[in-house]
Amino acid sequence: MGRQRFTPEQVIAKLREVDVLVGRGATAVEACRQVGIAEQTLYRWRKEYGGLKVDQARRMKDLERENVRLKKLVADLALDKAILQEASKLGF
Repeated sequence: MGRQRFTPEQVIAKLREVDVLVGRGATAVEACRQVGIAEQTLYRWRKEYGGLKVDQARRMKDLERENVRLKKLVADLALDKAILQEASKLGF
């Protein structure tokens, strides 16, 4: 069975649902079981999304994707530059 990926909106909704269940007296383990996530997932999500609103989480994910794209672009340009420098040393 593959991993299910949740959108930032779904993650924040599940975090809020767990908080409500814990507020009603359930343990974190019981709340995670009711929501359908692992306890470790809860702590990882809290670390990443804790205190964010839906629009902030969406913006953060967009910025992370843009950052990955820009890093790839910089790596490609650095490789092109290195190739051109090597070619100029050889006299081409």
